[in-house]
Amino acid sequence: MKNLIIFCAMISCFIAGHAQTISDSHGMTTGQIRRDGTIEDSHGMTSGHIRDDGTIEDSHGMTIGHIRNDGTIEDSHGMTIGKVERDGTVDDSHNSTIGHIREDGTVEDSHGSTIGNAKGIRREWIAVVFFFFRF
Repeated sequence: MKNLIIFCAMISCFIAGHAQTISDSHGMTTGQIRRDGTIEDSHGMTSGHIRDDGTIEDSHGMTIGHIRNDGTIEDSHGMTIGKVERDGTVDDSHNSTIGHIREDGTVEDSHGSTIGNAKGIRREWIAVVFFFFRF
């Protein structure tokens, strides 16, 4: 029994270490992004996936968009829906600023109000979750 408890604790630590929490402005967990790009809701259900090549998929594995190397985010038809600049500024398809992602993972709207947090996650991935694709 003792070994089972230790094993479960080790697995929990391993799993927790391989996912980053997404929270809202009140600090409530709204989901996770795993290091492999899997996006999960607050119940642990897969909502989507971001592949290493920038392909964005829904929960059924259907391609719904792409993240380009320059931070441009496109829909499944190749139409630009936004961009994440190097400084964390998030622009929509009309080059209007819709938010900002700070280095510490704080996500702000266009007025500078905090709308969430996602520490330790690539800015482009955070933008996909918060601004462009609501899984």
